[in-house]
Amino acid sequence: MDNTMQSIDRRVLLGAGASTLTTLMASPVLAQQNAQPAKPSETKPAPTPPSGKRLSQVVADFVVDFELKDAPAEAVNRARIALTDTIGVMLAGCRQDVSHILCDMVQLEGSSPQATVVGQSFKASPQLAALVNGVASHAMDYDMNFIAGQAAAPVVPAILPVAEVTKASPAEIVAATIIGYEVAARIGRSNFLASSVGGWHTVGMVGILAAAAACSRLLKVPREQIPDVIGIAASMAGGLSVNFGSMTKPLHNGHAARDAVMSALLGAKGFSSNPASLEGHSGYFEDFGRGLDVTYEPFKDLGKRYDLVVLGYDLKAYPCGGLAHTSIEAALALRPKLSARLSDIASIHCAVTRNAGQRAGTQYPASVENAKFSLAYMVAYSLVHGAPMISAFTEEAIKDEQVKAVARTVTASVDPALGPGTRESPAIVTVKLANGETFEQRVDYQTGSIQNPMTQAQIEFKFRDCAALSFKPDVADKILAVLNALPRQSSFDDFWPLVRVS
Repeated sequence: MDNTMQSIDRRVLLGAGASTLTTLMASPVLAQQNAQPAKPSETKPAPTPPSGKRLSQVVADFVVDFELKDAPAEAVNRARIALTDTIGVMLAGCRQDVSHILCDMVQLEGSSPQATVVGQSFKASPQLAALVNGVASHAMDYDMNFIAGQAAAPVVPAILPVAEVTKASPAEIVAATIIGYEVAARIGRSNFLASSVGGWHTVGMVGILAAAAACSRLLKVPREQIPDVIGIAASMAGGLSVNFGSMTKPLHNGHAARDAVMSALLGAKGFSSNPASLEGHSGYFEDFGRGLDVTYEPFKDLGKRYDLVVLGYDLKAYPCGGLAHTSIEAALALRPKLSARLSDIASIHCAVTRNAGQRAGTQYPASVENAKFSLAYMVAYSLVHGAPMISAFTEEAIKDEQVKAVARTVTASVDPALGPGTRESPAIVTVKLANGETFEQRVDYQTGSIQNPMTQAQIEFKFRDCAALSFKPDVADKILAVLNALPRQSSFDDFWPLVRVS
């Protein structure tokens, strides 16, 4: 995978001249406008599936045969943290406008009230509960990065309503989470450049398959029917990165979570699909990997190697696009020297990776959604007010005149020496004052990354900060206590009322 990444990154970067980069960085959101990734036109021949099995059967065997007791302790712990972090950001995201709109629509549907909609006062069908949960968890772009972007983001939103209606035990919920993340890793690593070069949003392209596998476990779908589940989910996959910076980005996550539940429910009932939907001609990998390097090697060690342990994930310390977090932390490191001299700033330049350049822009945001991908806003806010936490991404916050003034001095460009930004996303922020003084800060690994992980105290602080938008501290503490005890409890029945607003 590393060789493939380096090879194609060199091709992409060598093809981008200075004038191209200048044009890209003038865009309000680079991924939406001019920084479209290269789209090779040739279709490469599909590789041969491992072990003589269909890929969907490899996934089915893992879903059915996985035993939590055999998983590494670190995989179990990381699944617990993934559940905690995702539910936390869901409790904050459910208070965003995008969630309010979805809730209005879902309530108008009048579905069977079977499953809890996290942070809300009503129940819905498992599919529609997953839809709202998925939008809420991705609404603030505060959910973790795994493999390629937020590839496993739909897993927890999808399995929560299924776990409730099936009365799954805490151990089963943790097992389903691990299954979802490991399947996401295999799908994502097999076509690693589908997002950064192909332009697809891995939340909807990869996450739906991972969530469908996880739901199949909780629904106890028979081994022979899981390939149908995977095939259905493969046909529902999608998500265009052009919609980053809009409400449609979190909709990708809700859509994937809902369709994952649907795929598992249909497959369990005998709804058919092509068992070669993943590797077949005009199938998932041929279509989403058109012109890219696709390999099925990651499927060979599914169930033997745990990518939750080997690769891990990056938790987010700030509720915005993760590729900009190193720029934010570079600005925060410079703040003590500059906070009293903001009016003297002549220019601020951000040198970023290729992927950061595709996802973030330098124009001032016109909306809260834009703000999450505006380097100008995030860097300026960090210098003026400090860490951009939840309160930084509101309509009131983006009207701040002092932040606007500092943001007008921000420029950015892609620096090939910083690498592609496919996992690490280093950044260099350079500030020049009117008198010629220059301050520079480089940050290679942001808080929450594998190299700079959050402590348990930081994880709990983030959870409480998010939960405060929906619950009083004593209720948030009760929810956190349940999650911290995973997977030891005998029942999860007491959890569902805790995450509903009365």
